[in-house]
Amino acid sequence: MNAKSATPKPQSKSQSESNDDLEAMLSRALRKPAAEVAASDEAVLPEEEQVEAQGPQRCGFVAIVGKPNVGKSTLLNALVGQKVSITSRKAQTTRHRITGLRTVGATQFVFVDTPGFQTRHGNALNRSLNKTVLGAVSDVDVIVFVVEAGNFNLADAKVLDLLPKSIPVILVANKLDMVHRRSELAPWLRSMQERHPFAEFVPMSAKNAKDVQRFYAIVEKYLPEQPWMYDADELTDRSERFMAAEMVREKLFRLTGDELPYTSTVVIDKFEEEGRLRRIAATIVVERDGHKGMVIGEKGEKLKRIGTEARQELEKLWDCKVFLELWVKVRSGWADDEARVRSFGYE
Repeated sequence: MNAKSATPKPQSKSQSESNDDLEAMLSRALRKPAAEVAASDEAVLPEEEQVEAQGPQRCGFVAIVGKPNVGKSTLLNALVGQKVSITSRKAQTTRHRITGLRTVGATQFVFVDTPGFQTRHGNALNRSLNKTVLGAVSDVDVIVFVVEAGNFNLADAKVLDLLPKSIPVILVANKLDMVHRRSELAPWLRSMQERHPFAEFVPMSAKNAKDVQRFYAIVEKYLPEQPWMYDADELTDRSERFMAAEMVREKLFRLTGDELPYTSTVVIDKFEEEGRLRRIAATIVVERDGHKGMVIGEKGEKLKRIGTEARQELEKLWDCKVFLELWVKVRSGWADDEARVRSFGYE
């Protein structure tokens, strides 16, 4: 249900004061006061200057959560400054806990992207995905709850109900560029604050560089003062083998659209390093013979394109030559087989 349709209730004095606070919060977020500008300017120091920034080191975990297809992976990639989590229009694209790293000034952000919480299907794969979400939010310093600006529905509410009350939650109203009337955000924000005592409200578009810069300064104060966990130039804790499977899966979903069920997956059969060359053999696993035909395409053209685009993306990511070989196999019912789900790399 969209919060804008709710009938406003008479306000008490305390409610009015609370609303004033929310209006001020909204104003600060949208107008970015001078102190925040200074903080965000510091957040975009050139890489070679970041390590030498003054002040005590901070480091902490930031979980990014939300319903499927709300923009979590796009936000993570924007915050890290490079693709570490795959994206597509198909819901349930992210299936693993992806860690993205960004060191800004004296602060190291350890961002954790999570699968969208699954409510529609009860198979073994989705139970595994939900377990990943719950594990990610239980042991972090701050949670970023991503919703579409101006909207909130039952799927959003189910994710919000999972969030522990003991950890501060930042509400990110993503896709701000899609909101044409900013004045509508204030009443929507009031309704959101009634649902949960959010620590911060951040309206933003993950595609807007200034919004991303501002985000670092807002999150930073919730991270503890402690030494960094990773080197300053590291971007993810995931292996190249893992990234290869994810990149193939991204191209698979992008090029097949809604024709192919989300349960299709990718398994790496071979990963060899020879200097600046990576030799990779991977299998695309589908559940039906008809799905196999969709992936291969007429005269193998679809599969060839999937392989070409994945190879080009990996070469750009790793700055090396990649030889990629793809196969397609049918494994009926794998997504509802606990043992096979685990064998394919899901927790």
